[in-house]
Amino acid sequence: MDAVFKALADPTRRDLLDELFREDGQTLHALEARFEMTRYGVMKHLKLLEEAGLVVTRRRGREKLHFLNPVPIRLIHDRWVSKYAQPWAAALSDLKTRLESPMEKIFEIYIKTTPERLWEAITDSDIRSKYQFGNSIKSDWTTGSRFEMGNPKADGALLGEGENIEVDPPRRLVQTMRALWGEDVKAEGTSRITWEIEPVGDSCHLTVTHDQLREGANDQLYGGWPMILSGLKTWLETGEKLTTPGSLMYT
Repeated sequence: MDAVFKALADPTRRDLLDELFREDGQTLHALEARFEMTRYGVMKHLKLLEEAGLVVTRRRGREKLHFLNPVPIRLIHDRWVSKYAQPWAAALSDLKTRLESPMEKIFEIYIKTTPERLWEAITDSDIRSKYQFGNSIKSDWTTGSRFEMGNPKADGALLGEGENIEVDPPRRLVQTMRALWGEDVKAEGTSRITWEIEPVGDSCHLTVTHDQLREGANDQLYGGWPMILSGLKTWLETGEKLTTPGSLMYT
C-alpha cells in the first residue's frame, strides 16, 4: 500500500489517472499529448503507476494501451476512509467514463492465497455470496454450461445469467453475462467477463476483464467490481466479510 500512496502523492500522476478516468485504454502518445513534459517523463510516471497497480497495460496489435485499475484506491478507501464515513458515501464518488468502443474495463488485485482456493472462492456459491453482495451463483462450471445469479432477498427473481464459454481451473474462466436486476441494465444486452489467475509466490495475481460492453454502457454493469474484489481479498485473507455499499443493498 505504500507504493500506492507514493504514486498518488505526485500531482502529475494524479492527473494521469484523471485522464484514464476520462477515457480508458489510452496509448502513451495520446497521454503524452495532454502534458507539457517529455515522452520519457510521462513514461516514468506511468511506470510508477503500473508498479503500484493503479495502471494496467495491454497490447492491442502494435499499440500498448493503458487502463485505470481502481481496486487499490478502493482498498485504501475501505481501510482508511469507510471506517470514518457513512457507508453510502462511497456511492457519491462513482465516476462515469466515456470509453472507446468496444468498451473494456480491467481490474487487478493481489491476494495471499493459492490458485485452488481462489478458484473455489470464485465458483462456490456459498463463498461467492460472502463477498458479492449476498448474491449466489449456480452452475456446474463446465464449458458451455449456464450460470444463474440470484439473491435470497430478491423475491426469487434472477439478477443475472450467462454461459461459461471457457473453464480452465484453476487458471482461467471466461463467461458471457446478461444483467437482469433492472430494465435499464437488461437493455444493455450481453457482455463478457474473464477471470485470470496467476500464482506469484505465496499469493495470486487476479485479473478480471469486463469487455464487449457498448460505448457509454450503464456503469451498474462494471462499477461494482472494485467492491467485489476488495471483498474477495478480505474474505480469503481474513475470513471476514467486508461492508460495502453493495453489500447493504439487500439488508
